Amino acid sequence: MSSMSKKQPISTVMLPVKIDSVTATGVGELLLAALRPGARLIVDGSQVTYMSAAGVRTFASVLHQAANMEARIVFCRFAGAAWDCLLVSGFSELLEIAGTAEEATARLEREPRLSAGESLHRRRATG
Repeated sequence: MSSMSKKQPISTVMLPVKIDSVTATGVGELLLAALRPGARLIVDGSQVTYMSAAGVRTFASVLHQAANMEARIVFCRFAGAAWDCLLVSGFSELLEIAGTAEEATARLEREPRLSAGESLHRRRATG
């Protein structure tokens, strides 16, 4: 029986203003602390004004851990330089990203589109 059989409540984690090589470890710990088998998590980036590649790597690591736990993460409300960082890195196509918290909640209420093992593959990619 899958841990996804019984839906977990949706939790939200607010990210700090800056995610860089100094703060990325703490952000990773914050996100991992919110994960548990079958978790449904919204990662709210509305306060993030700066994000480096270290932040993107942190998200990839956390997403990998989430897949191992059959947990789902939807990132939302990124703008400005933080959104640019996700776009330039290509992670905007890998992560499930919503424009609003309401949209993120709606996505988590629906059944997942991807299996846990597919979460780090580009959306709409073939092969």
